[in-house]
Order: sequence, then C-alpha cells, then structure tokens
Amino acid sequence: MRVVLTAVAVAALGSLPVIAQSSSGKPVVKSAKPWVAPRTADGAPDLTGNWTNATYTPLERPANMAGKEFFTPEEAEAFVKSRDENFNSQSAEDIHYDNVLWQSENYKKGVNSLRTSLIVDPADGKLPALVEAARNRVQGPVVGEGQNLRRADSYENRTLAERCITWGNDGPPMMPVGYNANLDILQGQGYVVVRNEMIHSARLIPIDATRPHVGSKIRQWNGDSRGHWEGNTLVVETTNFNEKTRFRNSTTALKVTERFTRTDADTIDYQFTVDDPNTWTHAWTAAVPLRKVPGPIYEYACHEGNYGLPNILRAQRVEDAKTAKGVTD
Repeated sequence: MRVVLTAVAVAALGSLPVIAQSSSGKPVVKSAKPWVAPRTADGAPDLTGNWTNATYTPLERPANMAGKEFFTPEEAEAFVKSRDENFNSQSAEDIHYDNVLWQSENYKKGVNSLRTSLIVDPADGKLPALVEAARNRVQGPVVGEGQNLRRADSYENRTLAERCITWGNDGPPMMPVGYNANLDILQGQGYVVVRNEMIHSARLIPIDATRPHVGSKIRQWNGDSRGHWEGNTLVVETTNFNEKTRFRNSTTALKVTERFTRTDADTIDYQFTVDDPNTWTHAWTAAVPLRKVPGPIYEYACHEGNYGLPNILRAQRVEDAKTAKGVTD
C-alpha cells in the first residue's frame, strides 16, 4: 500500500509546476512537462532564429569566486548591478565608443546561467596551462582581443578585425563581444548557416557525418566546419584554420567542437570545446547561453579597412618624416 501511495504521489507531483528562481531572485513558474523542440521539414530540431550571446559572465572565474561554480541569486544581482553601474559611468573623455550608442542593444546582459565563468571544464573555471612552446611563442596580433598598438609599418601589422577580415569572436568558437553580439541561424536541407552580426561573417555548415574535412593544405580564416546531429544536439567540428587566425594565440592545430541544443523556445545551450596541443596542456570547454532576440539583424558595414587603415598608415608616415627630419637636423 505504501509503495502504491508513493507512486501516486510522485505521479501527482510530476504534473505540478516547478518553482525556480531567476537571477533577480524572483520566483519563476516553469511547467514540469518536457519541452519539445520544433522540427524543420526534414525532421531536424529547429534552431532557426535571431539570437544573442551577450553576457556579463567572464570567460574565467574571478579570484573572489574561486571554488564557486554558481552565483547565488543575491550575488548575481550584485554582480550585474556593479557591471551596469560601470556601463553607465563612462567618462566623457572616452570617445572611442559611446556605450549608449554602440552597446545599448546588448545592454542588461545579466548572468543568465548564474555561472561564475563561461569555462565549465576545467572545473576551476580557468584556462589550462600553456605548453612550453606557447609560453615562448611571440604574441602577435590576436584576433578579436584588442588592438595591436605597435608601429604601423604596414597593413600586415594591423589586426584582422581592424582590416574588416574577421573579428575572431564570430567563431568558431563564438565568444561574446561588447556590442553587436547577435547572430542568426538558418537551416536548409543538409546545411545550417550561422551568420554573426559582427563583421557579418556567415558559416555554411554541411550536415553530413560522413563528409570529410577539406585537405590539410586548404586553410581558412574561420576554419572548415562539418556538422552532424546527436539526438537533439547539433555537433559541429571545425579544423583547417590558417596561420593568421590565432584564437588566444593558438596555432593551425586548433580544433573547435561546438554543441547547439535548443532547450526551450527562447534558449539554445551553446557549448564549445577548444583543443590545440601546441597551445594548452589539455582541451577546455565553455558554455554560453544563446537567448532569442527580435530581428532582423542588419548588415554590419565594417569601414575600418576602407577609411581607418589608410589614415593610420598615413599618420605613421607623417611621424616617420618628423623623426627623420629630427635626425638630419
């Protein structure tokens, strides 16, 4: 009788709503009934839509959160508040990018997963140690990670982002950026297209588990992607990066494995694993929730390469002339 009553009670509880907490600490009612992902015409889980990976969650776990995988709701609220205050306290002299103008569309980023770091493996939320060769490697212009402030001898000294070739964070892997952190996903028979707003790059991913990567002599800015479905998860493996696409100073041995799983109508669980034995002692994995946003996503018209770059080089030539004149005088 006790067994029967227990079974009935469990069955009854299974039909009740689940009470959870949002990052603000307010209760959120969720149905216990499993969410079923919509399907495309060919029966694949439908990832189509406009999404953002904007977040305040840092890539690596802050020192004051060591050993703590998740924020409490109160900690998350305080963390977001501090970041919002920093956003709103931009100095009037800081005119490189105006926060209100450039970042308002991704404002109120939050920490949706409550994680204290995007890195989920290693468990400490930190990047693995560098191998000796990587520690001794010259740090050249790293895609998507700040400006190369060295002497402007040539356009080749400038970053790929500055030259409007690729931002780096547009992926793979797809890392959050300060603004325009949006993308859209399109699906068709045998293909998935991931288009990032930043630098307007579009990746055409064949969905065919048997199709091999292109030959090792063919190297591309964003690598060569191949996808397949594992249940409801789209798994994309990308190799064949060229020697100039140096994600965090990686090499052409870089391999990125992405996993896209739609968990509800407004969320895709996006995870990626980065592996380069020439750079890190072992592979590492990060999780970045993709949240649905209204569209459309407009073209990102990158003009730095058209106007900014010639001006940077011209200014350096002026400085060179002044230096030369000073020497001769």
